[in-house]
This record gives sequence, C-alpha cells and structure tokens, in this order.
Amino acid sequence: MLKIGNHLSSSKGYAAMGRQAKKLGASTFAFFTRNPRGGSVKALDPADIEQFLREMNSNGVQGPIVAHAPYTMNACAADPALRVFARDMMRDDLARMEYIPGNYYNFHPGSHVKQGVETGIEWITKQLNEVLSPTQNTIVLLETMAGKGSEVGRTFEELQAILSGVECADRMGVCLDTCHVWDGGYDIVGDLDGVLTEFDRTIGLKRLRAVHLNDSLNERGAHKDRHAKIGQGCIGFEALCRVINHPALRHLPFILETPNDDPGWAAEIEMLRNAYRD
Repeated sequence: MLKIGNHLSSSKGYAAMGRQAKKLGASTFAFFTRNPRGGSVKALDPADIEQFLREMNSNGVQGPIVAHAPYTMNACAADPALRVFARDMMRDDLARMEYIPGNYYNFHPGSHVKQGVETGIEWITKQLNEVLSPTQNTIVLLETMAGKGSEVGRTFEELQAILSGVECADRMGVCLDTCHVWDGGYDIVGDLDGVLTEFDRTIGLKRLRAVHLNDSLNERGAHKDRHAKIGQGCIGFEALCRVINHPALRHLPFILETPNDDPGWAAEIEMLRNAYRD
C-alpha cells in the first residue's frame, strides 16, 4: 500500500488531523509541531491524543507520520541566542513527540550564515548530541536541502558529516525531498538509480526513512527550492512515479508539500495511488 499524505494543520489537534487525512484519501500525513514561521505552540490535550491513537486503525492512517520542525529553528545560527532557541525548541518538540511514539521528526539542518559549512556542521551535531536520548521513541530526520544561500545539507556528504558525529546514531535518519535534491543538482529524472547508489554509498539507504514528494519549478542544479504541483514542474509526473515505485523507496511514507489546497492534494494522492504498482 502506498503511504502518502500531505501537511495538515495541527491547530485543531491530532484527532482532527487524522480525520482530515482520511477525507483526503491519505494513509499518512505531516504536521508542523508549532507555528512554522515563529515558535509559539499550543498545550497538548491528552484526551485528543488518546482519541487520535485509538482512531488510527479505523481512519486509514497507518503511519509513521512525519512531524516537521518550524523553519525558524536554526541549529547553526551565528547568534548564540538563536542556537539556544533552536536547542530548546527541539528538546521540547521531542518531549511532545513521545506522546505519539514511533513517528518521525524532520528538520532543516540550518544555515551557517557565513560561518562556513564545517562550523555549521559542528553546531548542528552539538545540538543533536545535547538533545537526543537513546531511550526516545522518535526518529529525528535530517532533510536534504536545495543549497540556497548558506544552507547546510545540500549534499549527501554534508548530511553524513552530521550523522557521523551524532552519539545516538540509531535515533537519526534522513528525509529526501525530491525538489531539494533536484535543485541541489542530483539527477533523479535521468538517473534515479545512480542517485540512490550515491546515497547508499555516502549515507546508507537504511538511514532513508521518508520522502517529501514535490515537483520543482526549476531546472536541475538551480539551488532555489521552489516547489511545483505534481507533474507541473521540471521533474515531471513520470519521474515522480518512478520514485514512488522504486524498490528502495516504495515502502517509505511520502509527504506532498506541493502548492495546493485540499481538493488539489486529494487529486494528487489519488493520481499517485493509481500509478503505484501493488
């Protein structure tokens, strides 16, 4: 079965997200742990979480679901206060994720802001080592980035440099964003097998836990990160169908981050499910 969904609003609670996912025909979903452009967060409702966990088997959501850290979290910011803010935010998010155990927490590695990639990697690794616990039930995912500005994580080598320094290595994984890797220069259209071979050689496919499935408005290597609707960008529908059907990927949860509304996401989910080879 194709595990596919999109980002849903967490403002109404987990149970509401589960019901919304079912309405859209999704079998998983993603959500921001808090305001994606800020840092504010609402209190957890134990009754809502209990209802969500109870309904998961009946609403068609199988998981794992993929939480997303806010964009304001920059683990390698040049400002020490911003790094403390990022650390405390991740620590709190992971504590909250323990109420829905066995799922994923995805984050953008960060931007080094002219400090240099090596310094950025050191700061990111330091935060992960301060926050991760060997007993936590959540897998933290580094997201592949497009390489705009001073982003860290634009290459598989940069992600591996972070992973190699993390002490709780078994609590870490990677989320591959199709738009980001394409914009970053990886040819997932003409040589998907080659890209995955390179990923396996550099990081290891066992680390790959989720995929953000997006088309791109840009040509390969543009380093711009501009998502497009499925089949309406430079990656194209056929190439994205090869992604969801690839033997190394087809078992993973796929999350749509396309510029869409509910009817558009429902249509994309149905279109991709029809293209999935059971």
